Amino acid sequence: MDLIIESLPLLAKGLLVTFQLAVLTLLCATVLSAVFGLMGASRHWYLQAAALVYVEFFRDIPLVVNLLFVYFGAPLVGIPLDPFSAALVSFSSWGGANGAEIVRGGFNSISKHQRESAMALGLKPWESVCFVLAPQVLLPIIPAFTGLFSVLIQATSLASLVGALELFRSSQIIVERSTMMTGYSPAFTVYGVILCVYFVVCYSLTWLSKRLEKRLTDRASAGRNAQKLNQGAAESV
Repeated sequence: MDLIIESLPLLAKGLLVTFQLAVLTLLCATVLSAVFGLMGASRHWYLQAAALVYVEFFRDIPLVVNLLFVYFGAPLVGIPLDPFSAALVSFSSWGGANGAEIVRGGFNSISKHQRESAMALGLKPWESVCFVLAPQVLLPIIPAFTGLFSVLIQATSLASLVGALELFRSSQIIVERSTMMTGYSPAFTVYGVILCVYFVVCYSLTWLSKRLEKRLTDRASAGRNAQKLNQGAAESV
């Protein structure tokens, strides 16, 4: 453990980069998921086709290959990317493609009656999506999105392949440096600590998502109960 204590500054720097990459990836992937998910659930064939091309292209390519393609391919088109940016673009595009399918499935699971009712009330398409459909979609897709977010957080370790100094790459440096200096490899200890860090981060995300899901479920149940009471009172009158 002395090695871990001595290497805390390097591990802290790597953890900070991991958090930055994870947060930005989750934000970008969420935006892409919402945009292409809505396009996939649209009734316009050209929007569906564009979403299908994007989703199938990135979902059918392994994430590692996608990362290397972006990192080495971007300079060929005049857009040189540093390791952090290449990882962000790669993970966000892959996560957005998988998230778009979750969003599309959530919207398609809503009955046509809901859409027709919103149109009958004179709501505009964006109002129908924001105020009628989206609240009903949010609760069912939370577990699936939590799983996707956990995968994306774990995938940040792949950024070490292109040289990003995140948590996993920091641990590799510690292991290699210690092995060269002492002749003894502390790989089990160092990677064991890294394993615990990833577990704590992903478990915290799962716990927060369950709390959010429970809160939304309780609020929906309270709304349904209030509606039943109002209907009962109206019938009694």
